[in-house]
Amino acid sequence: MALFDFPLTQLRHYHSESEEPDDFDAFWTKTLDEARSHPLNAVFEPYETPLTGVTVHDVTYAGYGGHPVKAWLILPAGTTEPLPLVVSYAGYGGGRGLAHMHLLWANAGFAQFVMDTRGQGSAGDHEGVTPDPVGSPPAHPGYMTRGIEDPDGYYYRRVFTDAVRAVEAARSHPLTDASRTAVLGNSQGGGITLAVSGLVPDLVAAAPNVPFLCDFPRAIHLTDRDPYREIGRYLRTHRGRTERVLRTLSYFDAVHFASRATAPGLFSTALEDETCPPSTVFAAFNAYAHQDKAIEVYDFNGHEGGGPFQDAVQLLWLTPRLRA
Repeated sequence: MALFDFPLTQLRHYHSESEEPDDFDAFWTKTLDEARSHPLNAVFEPYETPLTGVTVHDVTYAGYGGHPVKAWLILPAGTTEPLPLVVSYAGYGGGRGLAHMHLLWANAGFAQFVMDTRGQGSAGDHEGVTPDPVGSPPAHPGYMTRGIEDPDGYYYRRVFTDAVRAVEAARSHPLTDASRTAVLGNSQGGGITLAVSGLVPDLVAAAPNVPFLCDFPRAIHLTDRDPYREIGRYLRTHRGRTERVLRTLSYFDAVHFASRATAPGLFSTALEDETCPPSTVFAAFNAYAHQDKAIEVYDFNGHEGGGPFQDAVQLLWLTPRLRA
């Protein structure tokens, strides 16, 4: 389709009208303190594959509520010294998938930790194996409205907490260098990346691609594409609850996490992306607190964004920061 959002000159100056809750920091401090009251219990089981260039571990650690969360740890074969660490998060509906789907960063000489997303992993090729004990076993997409009228029970409270604990679990392995940790992801994974960038203070970089979960007030009115449209369909039935829903979402808006980021950031957006409209991405980018930030703009692409071209940009941008 043709361009549908603001022109690029306006996007570069756009700021979200999402209202940050007064108790935003207190809410997340309490949430993470409660999660950390449970032992991390990170277990790394050797996982046999025919791959010769990497070593794979099947990981289980305690996320939100002490619930077990699965992950992969993938290391270059023969690793004997701690390596810089890349923690990655999955797109909407996907899980950790199969280990051989995540070889880029190990081939670049880094450790990669791939978090499974609780309750997801039944859409597309990236299978998930982590249930959401509060919600349901892995299911087809439809996660945006689970608990949406109460921040304490909202689905992404659990997911963002799992994501912070994923960094902690990955750093606990003796062959990862905790002092050199980057986070990244596409779409939903990009939104989770931004949440972690605002909740973990000692990252060396964050790289959200076409991030989801940004600027909810604009997104839910601008696009009729899922997943944002799930919220609109909910409010179509539950009339008169828009204010309550937006209040809940304000605790999970990546714009507010971006404003707390303390690491360099590399974003990407696509100007024909109806799933994660460019204005919502620029809302997070323009709020991003670290001065060392950049955004790649793909002017004739949709939600695929830069695809492998953005992978190449990430490799060039992240490598010196991870090896510094």
